[in-house]
Amino acid sequence: MRFRFRGTRGSLSAPGPDTIKYGGNTTCIEVRSDNDDLIILDAGTGIRELGLELAKNMPVKCHLFVSHTHWDHIQGVPFFVPMFVSGNELIIYGPPDPLTMTGIEAVLAKQMEYPHFPVRVSELLADISYKTLNDGQVVDLGFATVSTILMNHPAMDFGCKVECDGKTLFFTGDHEPFYNIYEPGEEDYEEYEKIVRERNQGILEFIRGVDIFIADSQYTEEEYVLKQGWGHSTFERTLALAKEAGVAKVYLTHHETTRTDEQVDAIYARLQEEWKDSGVNFEMAREGEVIEI
Repeated sequence: MRFRFRGTRGSLSAPGPDTIKYGGNTTCIEVRSDNDDLIILDAGTGIRELGLELAKNMPVKCHLFVSHTHWDHIQGVPFFVPMFVSGNELIIYGPPDPLTMTGIEAVLAKQMEYPHFPVRVSELLADISYKTLNDGQVVDLGFATVSTILMNHPAMDFGCKVECDGKTLFFTGDHEPFYNIYEPGEEDYEEYEKIVRERNQGILEFIRGVDIFIADSQYTEEEYVLKQGWGHSTFERTLALAKEAGVAKVYLTHHETTRTDEQVDAIYARLQEEWKDSGVNFEMAREGEVIEI
């Protein structure tokens, strides 16, 4: 199995001279089996370039797993060229909309409705099917399985564990460690604290021993003080989870929109020094990088 980062930026694409090294496109990860079967994790702006490359060798068949439907994780869908060409097959998996009780197909179709986009879903020529996911579901693709777990984010967000060719990769989507919204001594504190421990422990056990851990690590601890509740983790909390779970390799991603390459480098250098004796193997995710597992 191998994978390639097609987009590593969080919240909003940020192209320009200051983001060349780590990339300016929003989240998209290309995963390939040894037989070249294709899984795509999230459809941020990074999926556009992937689509252009796939269009050179059609027909295309791929499985697209959408962790959640915040704009930066789906905004590349209308620009994914294989969807516009007859003979291609695309299966899209994702969470439901818990407010309207509709499936992933309804959520994605909204962004291609008038007046937001000139081409509607009904006009696409590829064979497109939709499968709405549930928490704890295992999807058997034949060449791989993809298992889901509900993460903590201000939207229904599923982390996805891909098991393929004897290797495992886990992608968080966007995630903030569960925390207690009550203060000690308040009536519901103890009950909620139990839930928090159970949910965090569940994620820990779900990722224990995976080969690759790709994790939302948008903030520093200092930034998180003002961003708690926004649904994103910190570098330090991600590395602590990785250490406890015994994962083989960590890629820190969903880089803060305003963070330059120089600033990412500085954070990476600091983390390397602070975590040098931890046994945790980690890197900053870089757009375009291809990793063989």
